[in-house]
Amino acid sequence: MKQLVFSILCVFFAKNVIAQNTNIYPASDPNNKEGWVLNEEISDEFEGKELDRNKWFIEGENGDYYIWKGRAPSQFVPHNVRVHKGKLKLRTAWEPKYKFIQESYTDGAMGTAKYGEYKNQPMPVTTAAVVSKKRFLNGYMEVKSKSGNAAITAAFWGIGYEQELDVYEQMGNPKKGEKITATSSLATAHDWSPPAERPTNVFQHVENLPYRTADEFHIYGADWGEDYLSLYIDGKLIHHFTQDDVGLDWVLNNPMEIWLDSEIFFWLGMPDKKELPVDFEIEYLRVWQKPTDNLLARQFFGFEGPILFEDNPRPLKMVPESSVPNDYQKFWEIDSLSAKYFKINEGDYYSGVNSLEFSGFGKNEKLEAENVVALSPKGAVNIPKGEFNLSMKIWIDQGRAVEKLYLSFEDPKMEIPIDLKGLERRKWITIEKKIQKNEASTKEDQFKIEVRAVDVPEKKASQFFIDDIEITPIN
Repeated sequence: MKQLVFSILCVFFAKNVIAQNTNIYPASDPNNKEGWVLNEEISDEFEGKELDRNKWFIEGENGDYYIWKGRAPSQFVPHNVRVHKGKLKLRTAWEPKYKFIQESYTDGAMGTAKYGEYKNQPMPVTTAAVVSKKRFLNGYMEVKSKSGNAAITAAFWGIGYEQELDVYEQMGNPKKGEKITATSSLATAHDWSPPAERPTNVFQHVENLPYRTADEFHIYGADWGEDYLSLYIDGKLIHHFTQDDVGLDWVLNNPMEIWLDSEIFFWLGMPDKKELPVDFEIEYLRVWQKPTDNLLARQFFGFEGPILFEDNPRPLKMVPESSVPNDYQKFWEIDSLSAKYFKINEGDYYSGVNSLEFSGFGKNEKLEAENVVALSPKGAVNIPKGEFNLSMKIWIDQGRAVEKLYLSFEDPKMEIPIDLKGLERRKWITIEKKIQKNEASTKEDQFKIEVRAVDVPEKKASQFFIDDIEITPIN
């Protein structure tokens, strides 16, 4: 397996699929003062005769559905996905002859419905959804779009590990309701960390518009930073908030895939046969990112979530709240004995919301092993031969501190001792170390974080936290 190499990496930008297009920048930054680089692996101008299957998964194609089949009574069907005259068109249609899946879908406290049926009456509405095959971490995402003129949503959103961001949910002709009207746009972030019980939203913003979303194309964008989110319409800022505003409800810490879809929200009224068919039209989807020279997957080595192996397909039933490792997502490996001392901590962090905690122990306890280890999955590091700067953030509580920490690459083996003696306590500090890697990582290389008993006080070892491990080339 090959490690996900984030599209935010300069090396990836320069040598692989990311290219800078000097003519296309966000509507909010037309002169590119921020130094955006277009991520061409996800961005799409929809200029071909059909949708690019290398970039997109079409819900229902070949009978395959990813996560779900649509919000009943409507069902996602692949024949409603078209590319025509430079636009992606996601159709909603009235199809009484379509053989709907004989299932029901329950949407939390909002009710249950069968596909193709509502309250024992036929509701043969088919819709469409597409999902990007690649994920990305932080950047500026933008579409130019127009919703369908019916009681059916147009949605531009993303999901990742334990998180969801709805850049907008719109409806061309709702029959009732308040938050989503024909002249409004609703943005929401959801926390899917278990227990994922509704309501899951951690923020919402309703923007009232001077136009009907089904009448005109407009540009909708979101600048998703490490600790902030800014929403734009036609290049103008409409809403901004930061992690400081929401605290631990800041859930946007892991790579996301992009969804474009249409759904029935039956609490806003049902589409009428006379309204259909309608199309949710998207002229383009573009994602820009900022280059960085960090060679590690930032969210994984910042202890926020899994590392992704995007050469392997996402399991079709892998929901955002799942912490089950598979060929696509893998987590830090901490054996049962090490887990008495090492754990992923939520709430003590330098960035994001998590860090790696060494718990320490009290006066009548001792380290019950020769060493305790947090180990990355195989293939989680892909570092070439050369000279690098390794940095990390560390917080050490007062008391008898662990004197030394060991970081290492496992294949080929390279050990990096980190001296913790004399470091300032009870504040986040940066440790930096130059390293010379004489051999490149193999495809089985792992990264290990280790505490050894010989470096631990015999009693009352103090707690410490590690966050944001980075490796950058020295030019």
